[in-house]
Amino acid sequence: MATTGVFNGTDLVLEIEGNVIGHTTSCSLSLSLDTPEATTKDSGGFSEFIGGVRGGEISFEGLVAYDDTLNAVELADYLLNRTRITAVFGTSESGDVIYTAESFLSSVEVSAEMEAAVSYSGSLTITGAIVKSTN
Repeated sequence: MATTGVFNGTDLVLEIEGNVIGHTTSCSLSLSLDTPEATTKDSGGFSEFIGGVRGGEISFEGLVAYDDTLNAVELADYLLNRTRITAVFGTSESGDVIYTAESFLSSVEVSAEMEAAVSYSGSLTITGAIVKSTN
């Protein structure tokens, strides 16, 4: 049954190549539309724009656990090998909207402060169409 009302952010997950990224603390999807200017003398002194190239980025943060199925080491390998990967952003609840896209990892960072949990973060740059569907 599809999620209704305001829901907990813990329910949103990021899946890469069929595996949920382990121990994430946050993830976000950012969609964009380029808007080239189309102002002419016929615009009556107002700026006009057209819809151009669409794109997107997915960002994530989490805590490093080397025993996760998909962890910071595997993410770094995807980046270093320039691997094109399938990403799915959404919940696992039946009937909820999910976004699926091919992408490349454009950044991965591992950070370790003294006496704190080791964390990681990164971003995916979407390449090609973004497909909206339901679970």
